[in-house]
Amino acid sequence: MTIQEAQNTVDEWIKTYGVRYFSELTNMAILTEEVGELARVMARTYGDQSFKETDLNKNLADEMADVLWVLLCLANQTGVDLTQAFENNIQKKTLRDKDRHKNNDKLK
Repeated sequence: MTIQEAQNTVDEWIKTYGVRYFSELTNMAILTEEVGELARVMARTYGDQSFKETDLNKNLADEMADVLWVLLCLANQTGVDLTQAFENNIQKKTLRDKDRHKNNDKLK
């Protein structure tokens, strides 16, 4: 699935099952919440915290998909073509950082 196809799939799902998009501000708050849930799983899986019993049913891939879902909603709502935005972002990073990381002694 391409990014554009994902944006279209989310839009169609919202129109079919979701009645309408939540407001942009609500979705921004939901995105923050979802990133927090992802961070919780990451901290317990790869960090020093132990899992609580209520954390055991959490799934890393599902939490990442939740973040992506809300990001796709926000892109649709604000008219952002994420494919183009991502391509532009890669170009920006390439121009800005093409030598930066190679010359970083901390990464060697």
